[in-house]
Amino acid sequence: MPKTLGDQRHDKLISFLIEARSEAGITQVELAEKMKVYQSLIARLESGQRRVDVVELIKLGEVLGFDPAEIVKKIANMRG
Repeated sequence: MPKTLGDQRHDKLISFLIEARSEAGITQVELAEKMKVYQSLIARLESGQRRVDVVELIKLGEVLGFDPAEIVKKIANMRG
C-alpha cells in the first residue's frame, strides 16, 4: 500500500480541514468537544501526523458544515 501521510492529496485534505475549522470560527478544543474526542487527536490530524478515516471525515463535515463527498471528489481529481 502506498504511503499516504505527506502525499499531496493528504496535504490538501489537511489544509482544507484547517481552513474549514478556521472559517467556522472554532478552536481545536471546541472541535474536539463537538466530535467527542481529545484535542490531541485534532492536533495530530491538522499537523498531518494522522490519517483521517472516512467516518471522521463525515463527522467533520457535519460539525464544520461541508459536504465530505465534495472534498473527496476534488482531491480525487488532483494529479499527484
